[in-house]
This record gives sequence, structure tokens and C-alpha cells, in this order.
Amino acid sequence: MAPTGPFATELNVFEQHRKEWSRSHLGAYVAIQDEVIAGFFSSYAEALRAGLKRFGPHREFLVKQVWITEPVYFVS
Repeated sequence: MAPTGPFATELNVFEQHRKEWSRSHLGAYVAIQDEVIAGFFSSYAEALRAGLKRFGPHREFLVKQVWITEPVYFVS
């Protein structure tokens, strides 16, 4: 099922490249705005800074960690 709503384009780009990126950038963070990739970074903070520098503070962009499958967290 394709993502809808905010960040749908960015999430689609992420899903299209997930397998490829998991081979070369597993655990890294990627910053995406529309279909433009700002790069891969070792921390969320680095990806956020790069996204702000590349896309500006007034444009939405996605920062997401590259995993083969999404981690599941249980909170009780």
C-alpha cells in the first residue's frame, strides 16, 4: 500500500530505494525533500542540519533511518 498524506512522496522514494540503501547505508539517516536526497548521515542531528541547509527552514523534508524492516517498539 502506497503512503498517503504528508510526506507521501518522500516515503515513496524511501520505499523505492529501501533495499538498495540497506545494502550500502544500513543504519544511516537520510534526508529527503520531494524526490531530492540531501545525503546519508551517521546521526539524526547531522541529517537534520543537512536538510535545513539544503532545503531551508521553511520547507518540509523527511529524515528517516535506513533499515531493512521498520523496528517495532512496545511500551507498557
